[in-house]
Amino acid sequence: MQKYMDYSKRVEELAELLAKKDGVNLSKLLRRTNPVDIEEFISTLSSDDALLVFRLLKKEDAIEVFAKLDPSDKDKIKKGLNDAEFTDLLEDLDFDDMIDTLEEMPASVVQKILRNTDPEIRKRVNQYLKFPEDSAASLMTPEFVELKINMTVKEALTTIKRIGKDKVTVYTCYVTDTTKKLLGYVSLRNLVTSDENTLISSLLYEDVISVRTDEDQEEVARTFQKYGFTALPVVDKENMLVGIITVDDIMWIIEQEATEDFQIMAATTPEEEEYSKMSVWKLAKNRIPWLMFLMISSAFTSTILRSYEAVIQSIIALNMFIPMLTDSGGNAGSQTSTLVIRAMATHDVELSDWMKVFWKEFRVGVVSGLSLGLVSFLKCMFFDNVGVEISLIVAVTLLLVVITAKVVGSLLPMLASRLGADPAIMASPLITTIVDSVGLIVYFNIAQMFISVAPL
Repeated sequence: MQKYMDYSKRVEELAELLAKKDGVNLSKLLRRTNPVDIEEFISTLSSDDALLVFRLLKKEDAIEVFAKLDPSDKDKIKKGLNDAEFTDLLEDLDFDDMIDTLEEMPASVVQKILRNTDPEIRKRVNQYLKFPEDSAASLMTPEFVELKINMTVKEALTTIKRIGKDKVTVYTCYVTDTTKKLLGYVSLRNLVTSDENTLISSLLYEDVISVRTDEDQEEVARTFQKYGFTALPVVDKENMLVGIITVDDIMWIIEQEATEDFQIMAATTPEEEEYSKMSVWKLAKNRIPWLMFLMISSAFTSTILRSYEAVIQSIIALNMFIPMLTDSGGNAGSQTSTLVIRAMATHDVELSDWMKVFWKEFRVGVVSGLSLGLVSFLKCMFFDNVGVEISLIVAVTLLLVVITAKVVGSLLPMLASRLGADPAIMASPLITTIVDSVGLIVYFNIAQMFISVAPL
């Protein structure tokens, strides 16, 4: 709470100095402000004020702040800089941040910028921009420490001192042979605590975990989570080291993937842009297709009701319990689908486990259904006074609906994954629509079994 109050006070001070156009004191205060807080402050400003604040930053702070800005906020800064200034800024960024920035820009603008960059950088950028957007290669940076297997500790430390200041990390150094094939890694701790004449080969950790350039970024995120690394080497098909991925980049991917799953589960089109920056029209555009699909799907409910019109007219009391049955089924299915989707995302459950999942959820459905059925029977009997026959119909239906919902909620996400779709699409809204229809069919069929209905 204190940190939040301190940040709020700092923002007020910065805003007050900015309003007064007190550049001297504003510059001094910015030097005492964390770049993350500066980035948040700039995101609230107009283009002119954002550029003014950005120009007052120290060079190293300006680079860090720009790298953290959203595309729309980066655009505020870019519009105020000439081509030479913007090109210099890009070249000062970490390579992966430069690539991220260029990917957000129109191709014509990127080509114009690259014409003014160093030929070696231009060649490397063009190579990286060709990688698929969601691949490991699109996340990697070439700014890592590479040591050769035949080096001594003294030679390795000399190399690190010479190139280390331009690398994103020096704590893990990757070891290659003369063909750049990845052999393993050594830690900086082992280097500085070993005799200077010791060969790198004797300190080498050969059991190195790496990812391929074409590996999906979600799989890369799982590897980071599993092993707890701060960096992962990226290799090509020949196991040649081409870059590394750092944990700060993968944290953003983990957040992005989780957000996408939540958006799909909420029946809306996934969108990378933040909610607060999306227009009403864009939000509506992302939701309307799903709402339309679910509305049309729900139309089956009226068809089912029409098919059992004779049963409904025979015993009007059946109508009273339709909302309770459909809501209970939808809730039961949503519970299961959410847990199964999460288990699949963390690889706690694989497609090959479908029978185990089915059997477990079937038993959960039986226990849950019996509990809800018993309570509903007592409610119908003593509170609704509808008689034993109707109470029994409702109780048995509830048991079967809950079992069905649990089974459907567990298997549909796995079926979606088997067909190559995102399991998250089989979340609450769609499961509820399916279970509602199934529940009504079960309900009225049971009613027909218990009651003799005269034809109309």
